Amino acid sequence: MLVRHGEANAAVEQVVGGHAGCTGLSERGRRQVQALARRLERTEELAGASVLASSVLPRAIETAEAIAGALGGLPIDSQCDLCELHPGEADGLSWEEADRRFGPTRPFDPHRRVAPGGETWTEMAARTSSGLYRLATDNPGATVVVACHGGVVDSSFHAFLDVPARIFFPENASITEWAVDDEGSWQLRRFNDHAHLLELD
Repeated sequence: MLVRHGEANAAVEQVVGGHAGCTGLSERGRRQVQALARRLERTEELAGASVLASSVLPRAIETAEAIAGALGGLPIDSQCDLCELHPGEADGLSWEEADRRFGPTRPFDPHRRVAPGGETWTEMAARTSSGLYRLATDNPGATVVVACHGGVVDSSFHAFLDVPARIFFPENASITEWAVDDEGSWQLRRFNDHAHLLELD
């Protein structure tokens, strides 16, 4: 179960939000993940979860902390393999300054390095896929909840369905659910489920 983090301060401030640039959730982001937590408490749809993981970035950790109570108070296992694309020297710069120094990130090229010391989309997909597969392998038959990023949700399609690199744009605080059978075949059960955000509008 992949939960994208709530709206990030870095997105609002238009800053590249890697390890240095991420300063957690915006006020709206906190309201988004609180709405998700209320939904999970009300529906108990993830009551059987036994693992709660997150990336090490503050916006993902805050998201995991917000929903942990609805999952029975599970401890949070933070892993860098679940992080968004590592932006290298662009980390912490404004979007405008990063584009000026290193060139625009559009059009999308999965093999383009965003900045020196950073990753390509293909490299991020390999890293995050490894992290997701390890969680599944280490917890057979369990419901695993991962507080992560749009890029991780995106790359899960590449990992589990061998879909070529593309952008799926899941909403903040949305749920994407995968299931794996005994033969190792993956099935997408839902994508971008964010019905709980309607109460904010």
